[in-house]
Amino acid sequence: MTSSTRISSTRSLAFELGRNCWRVESATRVKLLVDGAAYFRAFREAAKRARHSLLILGWDIDSRFELARDASEDGLPTRLGEFLGALLVRNADLRISLLDWSFPRLYGMDREWLPTLQPVWNAHPRLRFRLDDRHPVGASHHQKIVVVDDRVAFAGGLDFALGRWDTPEHAPDDERRREPDNGIRQPYHDLMMMVDGDVAAALGELARSRWTRATDETLASPLEEGPADDPWPPGLAPDLEHVPVAIARTTPEFDGERGVHEIEHLLLDAIRSARDALYIEAQYLTSERIGEALEARLEERGGPEVVVVMPRHSVGWLSHNTMDVLRVRLIQRLVRADRDGRLRVCSPEIDGLGEQCVNVHSKLLIADDRFLRVGSANLSNRSMGFDTECDLALLADGDGGTDGDGDGEDRDRDERIRRVIGALRARLLAEHLGAEPFEIESALDRGESMIGVIETRGRGPRRLAPLELALPPGLEARVPDGEFIDPARPFDVDGVAEELLPAAERSEATRSLVMLGLALLAAVSLALVWRMTPLGERWDVAELLARMSAARGAWTVPLAVSSFYVVAGFLAVPITLLIVATGLVFGAWQGFAYALLGAEVSALAAYAVGRWLGRRGIERVSERWIGRISRRIARQGFLAVVTLRFVPIAPYTVVNLMAGASHIRFRDFALGTLIGLAPGTLLLTVFAGQLETTLGSPTAMRVALLLMIGLAGAVGLGLLGRWLLGRRDEQKR
Repeated sequence: MTSSTRISSTRSLAFELGRNCWRVESATRVKLLVDGAAYFRAFREAAKRARHSLLILGWDIDSRFELARDASEDGLPTRLGEFLGALLVRNADLRISLLDWSFPRLYGMDREWLPTLQPVWNAHPRLRFRLDDRHPVGASHHQKIVVVDDRVAFAGGLDFALGRWDTPEHAPDDERRREPDNGIRQPYHDLMMMVDGDVAAALGELARSRWTRATDETLASPLEEGPADDPWPPGLAPDLEHVPVAIARTTPEFDGERGVHEIEHLLLDAIRSARDALYIEAQYLTSERIGEALEARLEERGGPEVVVVMPRHSVGWLSHNTMDVLRVRLIQRLVRADRDGRLRVCSPEIDGLGEQCVNVHSKLLIADDRFLRVGSANLSNRSMGFDTECDLALLADGDGGTDGDGDGEDRDRDERIRRVIGALRARLLAEHLGAEPFEIESALDRGESMIGVIETRGRGPRRLAPLELALPPGLEARVPDGEFIDPARPFDVDGVAEELLPAAERSEATRSLVMLGLALLAAVSLALVWRMTPLGERWDVAELLARMSAARGAWTVPLAVSSFYVVAGFLAVPITLLIVATGLVFGAWQGFAYALLGAEVSALAAYAVGRWLGRRGIERVSERWIGRISRRIARQGFLAVVTLRFVPIAPYTVVNLMAGASHIRFRDFALGTLIGLAPGTLLLTVFAGQLETTLGSPTAMRVALLLMIGLAGAVGLGLLGRWLLGRRDEQKR
């Protein structure tokens, strides 16, 4: 009998090393930090006490982030980058290492531009800021971990990113939420767990392992560097002492290593084990396997009640029109499975927010006041198997992976854990309902259900309202299935990079078709966004191009489009996005001309900068790609440039910069870029133009024509790719 079968039939729950967790270690102290103000205050105090090492891993790390929003009493800077620099100045033994996700520049409008070039991250030799790009295509580094001297650690859902700071009041128009872009961000709700002892040392080991994986650098353990003071902030009382804490991970299959799906197993086990109640806070709810597990529990007679707290809608038009559709589909399945009215999916509402909502970003699951999980993993497919994640968990009413025999000490520990978990659940419900925690806890202790608490206290200025499940007309039919939007496993394109390098084999043309298919899917997605959204909340590629199209006949339009491509190129906006947007705005043939001109001018501009900066200067922009690209470009010249344009193995701008730094001849680069881009640009713009026409009036003939264009283009580019690779092989011989 498998473990999953055993757990499903007996509904037991235990930490099982190697299956639903990585390690189970003792924590001398545990503190649950609710919302950003509490976390960033605790982080600041712990960081000030770091003696040897401060290690930070995140999905987004912004040097401009304000740690303290009220008056600082310690005289240290409040902005993250300046604060860390001040710590290094006053402590000659301290080293600070920050590992940030090497994000696509499509996310760049809400992030710090070119973070590795920010002066604050390069101002001190003992501060290292690196980007993590060692993950499958489309995946992200999503862990949020801070480790101080391997003695105190934090893990959960909060990054040092703009918009993360808030208090449990989530007051409308709170000036303390104003960010450097001069905007007051919407309310933000999240959690972190703070630990020390052996579990903090284990998190340090995990973080250093990820650092090495991403940078090929090894960080020494600070525990080997001599004694250090206790970094735990004085006056911060722990919630628990001397309890086991489990660490669970998600790691995708990548670079020959097997994937790790401990978080998914742990969450499934917890859902299957719940006897009375499941309380969940989630940014997304789109995971197929999590949905199936909840569906099965709701179909049972006498199963647990399930309360899910989510944001009214996702942040950003793209998530709102993709992930929100997927969650509605899954929640509608849960509603159909809910035989006894035991399901409530709701969102926090606060009078005065208007169109804004409380951005519930937390990743929390509580089962029966016996199990608590806090971490970075969303209840999405990608968090279960595609991104890197880290969760922490507490468990009562079981041995927690240790060898306890159920004696009085174990019973006392389990009771303490249950009390803390129950108090946290009551505190969170109270926060969302505008009540006092003791009121909620008393009601639950009297046997009132969570749903009853929500319904009887849901009429004030703060409340939990039922989540709206209606979708705009036509949106449901236009959004593809979750495997495309929210993949559970890496795409099978690990060999794409090798296709265009000297060691490549004859399977390259097939792989090129795979990449082309992904590009066409991206075109479909962009067209859907173009049709269904206001085209961006801030800076938007299609909107800016559309403004240029108002003067289609003016001689300045090609100049304006080319200039736009140059600027977008240096911001590393994906070239495919630019081309498809140009086709949608200007139409197929005019769009092709403008897109090809803009891409060529952008490439030449970056080439010129690369030639000016030289090899050493480019290293700081993109460390990973320099060795792999520059040698091949310099050696193969024109043919290498043409080949790289067919299946790019690095960001477009990086290739252009490296070509200049590698001193490839200008003629080879310019002509190779033009020839290499022309077929794909033609296909994408014609496809985008026909796609816009088809979506505007979807007749059978237009749909058939759209499919014919996509198929003919794919076959044509495949044959051209085979010919090109054959020529390359001849050149090699």
